[in-house]
Amino acid sequence: QVQLVESGGGSVQTGESLKLSCRNPGYYFYSCGMYWYRQAPGKEREMVSSMSADGIARYADSVKGRFTISHDDDKRRFYLQMNTLKPEDTAVYYCAVDDCGGYYSVPGPPETWGQGTQVTVSS
Repeated sequence: QVQLVESGGGSVQTGESLKLSCRNPGYYFYSCGMYWYRQAPGKEREMVSSMSADGIARYADSVKGRFTISHDDDKRRFYLQMNTLKPEDTAVYYCAVDDCGGYYSVPGPPETWGQGTQVTVSS
């Protein structure tokens, strides 16, 4: 069973960096499409980044050039490196995976979610 555990959130100043991590103890994400979403207070959850099972990465326009999605070589963890953070990046960040059906180019819809981790960026 896929269960996702996130870590790496925190409070930083504008311009600083954070790296979020997502793992499922005992499980490898070999055939999984991976996502990072975020939800700010009073706003809908939005997709920040995704990566298909064959490694195609996509980003929301608001984070392009600042955030990078990646995974370990053995696909036991995946990450969101967040650089040049801004106050508008403040949100709860969630990792998610699809049904791990090995979709190429575009991941399947997110099916399993992490518990969320708070990222706060102050000016």
